[in-house]
Order: sequence, then C-alpha cells, then structure tokens
Amino acid sequence: MASIRIILCAAAGLLLCAAPAGASTLIIGGGAAKECANAALDGRSDNASIITCTLALETEILNFRDQARTYVNRGVLHLRQRDFDGAIGDFDAASKIDPGLGEAYVNRGAAYVGSSRYGEGLAQIDQGLALGVKDPQKAYFNRGIAHENLGDVKAAYLDFTKAAELDPDWQAPKQELTRFTVKRP
Repeated sequence: MASIRIILCAAAGLLLCAAPAGASTLIIGGGAAKECANAALDGRSDNASIITCTLALETEILNFRDQARTYVNRGVLHLRQRDFDGAIGDFDAASKIDPGLGEAYVNRGAAYVGSSRYGEGLAQIDQGLALGVKDPQKAYFNRGIAHENLGDVKAAYLDFTKAAELDPDWQAPKQELTRFTVKRP
C-alpha cells in the first residue's frame, strides 16, 4: 500500500482559524428542558437560553438522562459564547450523572480545543466517539483541529475528510480540506 504524504497549504505560521463545532442532545417532553434543548439544536447562544437551561435544572423534575442532557445543552450554549470554563463545568456535571453520555465527552473535548488544550481535547473526543454520539462529524472536525494544532497534519487531514464524508452538506470540513495537498510518492 502506498504511503500518503499530506502537506498543509496554509501560510507558514498559521495553525488554524476554525472554531470548534459543538453538538447537542434532544430532550423529549416539555417545559424549560425542552426549550433548552431547542436552543441548543437551533444554534442559539443568548443569555436568555442559558437562563432557561438553568431554570430547567433548578426547578424541573428530570430523570437522570434528561438532567445530564440538559447540562450538555447548557454547556453547548456556553461553548458558543466561548465560555469554555462554564462549558467544561456543565459537561463534567453531565458525565457525573451519566458517564456513558458520549456528547458530554466530545463537547468537553471541543471546549478544550477552543481553549487551546489540544491534547486533553483529543482524549475527550476519542472517549466520546467510543461511547457513540449523535453527530460524530462534529467530533471528527474538532479532532482534526486538535491534531493539526499538535502538528499531526496527516491525522488532521483524515479527520476533516471523515467529517466531510459523514455530512456531505456541511461546508466547514470541506473548507478546511482546501488547505491540504495530498502527494503520493
């Protein structure tokens, strides 16, 4: 099998401009927890949505799965605001409640990547992927960012490629792939 060399085509010194992608989970039912889930799914990041999530966690009777998912959804909102510490705190709370919730790990990984803690991000994303997640393409995208910033260009290329394969309509990984040239020896 021929080996593949991957060459990054970006300007020297430029590591990566992409922001980490966040995932979310869906809450079944009604009330503030459902509104929190909708905010996460709709891509919102406003403070009112975070307050709604907090209200759900503090006042609604949620089973352990819905409570963990509400923490993930609020964490996603914090992540979008670039409040990485707040996001990590919520993902930690979700993992304590439901250690098998892959979304908590991949999103915590995204928060680590966003705060330039790439090694920690890789470990969390790998664990989340192993547990299974709803939107693995986002995890692969974030893992690609981490790999690239750690100097593993080939792994970054493969992760961006996997993200693009999993969601052919998503432009972010395709945009990242335009910076690479693959040469076969």
